[in-house]
This record gives sequence, C-alpha cells and structure tokens, in this order.
Amino acid sequence: METNTQIPPSQSPAPKSSDNNKVMAILAYIGILVVVPFLTDAKNDPFVKFHIKQGLVLLIGEVVAMFIAVFPVFGPLLSSLISLVCLVLSVLGIINAVNHETKELPVVGQWAKMFHF
Repeated sequence: METNTQIPPSQSPAPKSSDNNKVMAILAYIGILVVVPFLTDAKNDPFVKFHIKQGLVLLIGEVVAMFIAVFPVFGPLLSSLISLVCLVLSVLGIINAVNHETKELPVVGQWAKMFHF
C-alpha cells in the first residue's frame, strides 16, 4: 500500500526588514542615539521610520524632564516620574522592535504621528 503524500509548496514568510534595520529600530529608543538611524538610509524603511518617530517623542520627553528638574520643590519629583515613564516606554519600544512589531506605545504613538519625514 503506497501512500501518496504531497508536500505543500513552502510558503515564504512576509518580507521582513533586515537585521540591520532591526538594530536601527532598537537604536531609536536609546536616547540621543535616535539620530543614528535618522541620518542613515534605514529611515526609508517604514518599520524603522515608525520606531524613529516614537523614539523622537521619547527623547523630547526626556529633555522636558531635564528642564523640569530645575524647578524647586516639585520639579525633581515630576522630572523623576517623567523619566521613569520614558524608560518604561523605551523598553516596551525595544521589545516591539526586537519582535518586529509596529505597536504604538501609549500616548507616544499619537504624538509620533505628527512627524512627517
């Protein structure tokens, strides 16, 4: 008895960005290093561009936190809170980049849509 098993044709996965572009997306969440992917051709990749925009919003949040820190009494406390939120969102963004996902970060995603480049 002969079984006729057909092997289905291999289905290629959807095209993904190269590993280099994944690294560029990760760099977008590491503070000022967001300029590295922004100044390279990687910014033309929609995946990298998505993460650059979110990284820029987080960088702006970190800069705002530094300026708030100079105000007496509540400045350092508020600055620390903003910095902590930026850190947590950066980690979430890096996790999304590693997993090749384009999930919007809370609040940051809405602000990132304002960037057009």
